[in-house]
Amino acid sequence: MAIDYVKRPAGGDEGGAAVGLDKVRQAAPGLVSLYKQAAVSLEKRRLSGVRAAVYLVLDRSGSMRPYYQDGSVQRLAEQTLGLAAHLDDDGRVPVVFFSTGVDGLAEVSLTDYVGRVGALHHALGHMGRTNYHLAMQAVVDHYRASGASDPAFVVFQTDGGPTSKRAAERVLCESAALPLFWQFVGFGRDDFRFLRKLDDLPVPAQRLVDNAGFLSLGGNPLGWSDADLYEQLTDEFPQWLAAARAAGVLR
Repeated sequence: MAIDYVKRPAGGDEGGAAVGLDKVRQAAPGLVSLYKQAAVSLEKRRLSGVRAAVYLVLDRSGSMRPYYQDGSVQRLAEQTLGLAAHLDDDGRVPVVFFSTGVDGLAEVSLTDYVGRVGALHHALGHMGRTNYHLAMQAVVDHYRASGASDPAFVVFQTDGGPTSKRAAERVLCESAALPLFWQFVGFGRDDFRFLRKLDDLPVPAQRLVDNAGFLSLGGNPLGWSDADLYEQLTDEFPQWLAAARAAGVLR
């Protein structure tokens, strides 16, 4: 599996979604409801017309097995695609699977998403421990190689803290100088102390701008409505955009 490292520049109608509703209806009718719900949250946040590359990072540590089995991870991928169709006109979301290291690189798209996460997950075999930093670095490397000028919105899902906390903190702080926003999403009943710490790392003492948000979906991610998910998922992105522009990170 491989990601296409040429991320096409975002286009579309500057006044609205990158991918129009008619195209979504034609290519991915099963995502129309998600696409419409994402539009509500984006409009509320005054993010309509904003362009960004969207990434999805998925935890494959052993404790994640139930969330692949019950469809929670597949659903998050679909919700991310519904959001990405507003932000990026290529209709694709690069996906990084990780556990002890980077387990695999792939993508989901408007034309290939049904059951795809489960199929990719099963093909990757052994589920290891939890290490964030290598997956985070893979996103950074992909973004740099893409030559993109638009910012990136990274949905980073996990069900617990990493083994290498210092390494994860280092990558997050270093990437604050890039137009990358990390939206961490927690599955499970962990208290997520480390992710809350990352969310609150001081600026500018440790990072140039606040480049991360955190959302816990608890032990039943499927119990969240799409409306509530999108409300929380987009909550801190507008503040980051403003801070990144003010700091010269984003032009």
